[in-house]
Amino acid sequence: MHTIEAKNLCKSFKISEAQRRSLDLKDRKKVAVDDISFTANAGEIFGLLGPNGAGKTTTMRMLATLIKPDRGDVLYDGVSIKEKPIEIKSRFAFLTTDLQLDKKSTANDMFEYFAGLHHVPKTEIAERKDKLFDTFNIKPFAEQKISKLSQGQRQKVSLVISVIHDPDFIIFDEPTNGLDIIASREVREFILRMKAEGKCIILSTHLFDLVEKICDRAAMIVDGKIVVNDTLPNLMNGKSLEDSFYEIYQQYKGQ
Repeated sequence: MHTIEAKNLCKSFKISEAQRRSLDLKDRKKVAVDDISFTANAGEIFGLLGPNGAGKTTTMRMLATLIKPDRGDVLYDGVSIKEKPIEIKSRFAFLTTDLQLDKKSTANDMFEYFAGLHHVPKTEIAERKDKLFDTFNIKPFAEQKISKLSQGQRQKVSLVISVIHDPDFIIFDEPTNGLDIIASREVREFILRMKAEGKCIILSTHLFDLVEKICDRAAMIVDGKIVVNDTLPNLMNGKSLEDSFYEIYQQYKGQ
């Protein structure tokens, strides 16, 4: 069974003097992630919730090997990102709002490029493209330049190329960002299909309704720390997830 295990992850950044003053910190060191640990398993969707600046994106970037933790480790099926980052990168999909697509290229161009980058067998490229482009209704704008696409259309293209190699692990940071109601539903249904296929999925979001609809378990991050990690029914405790989160947040802050 595929698993992602985050073990005591820590990450700090040096900030400017202006940022130090605005955050009312003693020095120019900002702790973004403070000793975070959790496990995500195959066939489930694990959510990371938290307010802006809580450390969600930094955590996701460490999971995706984009930045190195100061301390701690991430294990993919027991394999450390520190020991075998290249091997691990071939096994996961990472979608972030920071992904920059070549504005002069088309969706077709990007698909072909990333299919080659991920060594997708040539005999499978056409079938995989048809399936993914149909799922997200990309075919009507597949030959338009990326620069001409809406934010939602670009997000769809980004999502498709992130899973082009049929990875075992899915790491999505705000996967429905910029999408309208219909497209957001398409993404939710796609994530649920990947769960049914036994993928190990972690998503970071600030959208409570998305977590309520598709996540099996979730962790809440505040000030770089996980303050609660449990199943959705236990987290909600008969209330909406938003109300439960607010209560936990207030308790943590001592308000």
